[in-house]
Amino acid sequence: MGENKKILIVDDDLTLREMYEERLKFDGFVVIGASDGEEALAKTRQEMPDLILLDIMMPKMNGVDVLNHLRSDEATKNIPVIVLTALVQEIDKVKALMTPKDGYLIKSEQMPKEVLAKVHEIIG
Repeated sequence: MGENKKILIVDDDLTLREMYEERLKFDGFVVIGASDGEEALAKTRQEMPDLILLDIMMPKMNGVDVLNHLRSDEATKNIPVIVLTALVQEIDKVKALMTPKDGYLIKSEQMPKEVLAKVHEIIG
């Protein structure tokens, strides 16, 4: 299924990160975690994941700023990102930084299986 594709999960909620990590590993993905925006950028440069699941509300650097950094860096600008947010009002800011390969999901409206379906839709 995941064929060893690498996914970076960026969320300060450890329980949520672990839940997605478990499900994605079960599907054959290699999973890396980050708990804040600064750690996310460092791990992205180090690991070059095939996809990033990115929360918006995080300490140190929010997800909008992380996405802005990713899109302005030649090495990371084409990595697909699925933004997971509880903040509907942030979606317009996020959409402005998204590429056609990206996606976004509202946390309160999505079940984990829908998030996993979006991952499979984007990277297989």
